[in-house]
Amino acid sequence: MTNSQAILRTEQLSYAYPQHGLGLATTDFVAEPGEVWAITGRSGCGKSTFARCLTGLIPHLYRGEMRGQVWVGNLNTRQTPLWRLCESVGMLFQNPMGQSLASSVEQEILFGLESLELSLAERRARCEEYLERFQLVPLRRRRPDTLSGGEMQRVMLAAVLARQPGAVVLDEPLSMLDTTAATELSSYLGELAQEGNTVVACEHRADYLVCLPGCRQMQLSGEGGRQEQALPPAPVHSASEVRIRGLQLGFGRQELFRDLSLSLRGGEVMALIGCNGVGKTTLLRALVGLHPYEGDIVATDGRPVGFGLMFQNPDRQLFNPTVREEIRYRVPRPDETLYKWLLQALSLRTYEQVQPLLLSEGEKKRVALATLLLRKPRHGVLLDEPTLGQGDEHRAILGRVTRGLADAGSIVVAATHDLLWAVRYADRITLLAPGRIAADGPTQTVLKDRGAWAESGLVIPPWIPGAA
Repeated sequence: MTNSQAILRTEQLSYAYPQHGLGLATTDFVAEPGEVWAITGRSGCGKSTFARCLTGLIPHLYRGEMRGQVWVGNLNTRQTPLWRLCESVGMLFQNPMGQSLASSVEQEILFGLESLELSLAERRARCEEYLERFQLVPLRRRRPDTLSGGEMQRVMLAAVLARQPGAVVLDEPLSMLDTTAATELSSYLGELAQEGNTVVACEHRADYLVCLPGCRQMQLSGEGGRQEQALPPAPVHSASEVRIRGLQLGFGRQELFRDLSLSLRGGEVMALIGCNGVGKTTLLRALVGLHPYEGDIVATDGRPVGFGLMFQNPDRQLFNPTVREEIRYRVPRPDETLYKWLLQALSLRTYEQVQPLLLSEGEKKRVALATLLLRKPRHGVLLDEPTLGQGDEHRAILGRVTRGLADAGSIVVAATHDLLWAVRYADRITLLAPGRIAADGPTQTVLKDRGAWAESGLVIPPWIPGAA
């Protein structure tokens, strides 16, 4: 592929989805070979839509109204079959499970290489190269659906980049990666650009990208404006503490924790942080009874432990025909004041009659949060990657909501790779290393414990307050 083929260009591009009329405002854009672009903007402004347009998924797979023109090199996306466009530009989806096709990590990478004119030996050599580059060798035989979100993101990155397209469009490539993996991927994207490739990343965690030499930024405008001040929902009755003692937890043949003890206290926001695959999601699932474990999980008030869980992948949690029905599902006497507040505070009013799975990933996450809060869970909420897909505005709203819940006495646990959000809004960090707790305490105390961060295998990005 020549450099000229790697140019991505739009002229007067706009798009409207048939479900709600929103999509992408008129955008002109040119990305040249050797450039890294960070595309930013509030949740729902059209970043994913823009990525789909750049790669030809729109208009070939989506049936809304597209205006303007898009070129991949000299190929007009309206007039070029999708298979031909895929030879020139690769795309990572925001939800990586949405593009997984194979039964193992190794086969996932090999599958993408099948259509290239490579010998079997070349395909296998390239597969090995990208397994190693993305630290996937230990996972090569694993089924993709058994991986953590961050591990799955690395798998699909490897599968896309192993094809070595001249241009790559990445939709939230850092969203589920831990700080070490996000730093390494950002450096790799910079290397791709230096080799003459075109790199476009739609990303909320743009701090990792803007420090790359020559990185260019474009902020998309979107619907919506000033948000109503977020106030905490009505207080819930919660236990002062839920205690985890002697927890033994695993996934398949992999042992995650042998003797984990931890106290979850009402009145504080706790950030649960650790490398991809360390067991954060599995621990949250055990706390709500969705994953088997040995040991004790008890509430100090003597009542059965009752948490609401926001899944990392909202597609596995949402199934009703409209946002309204999803939030109110099987709530016999919904608090109408709280329901209206949730729609306004979480920017969901526009989508009340829209099918939840048609929303952006960030919007889906906010719908899932609303379903939990309307139910007023007994002891609190467990949030798995709550800032995924959220811009600064909605991350701040999430911070105020979690603060309000904690002030009302609830337990709030957020498993997150968004260290900046954790430092701003969490009272406490529980830092996990493989099989154990590396550190547990007030946020600033744990942040300064460099030995614990080294033990966890994570780096602290330099833009984190207090990191110096």
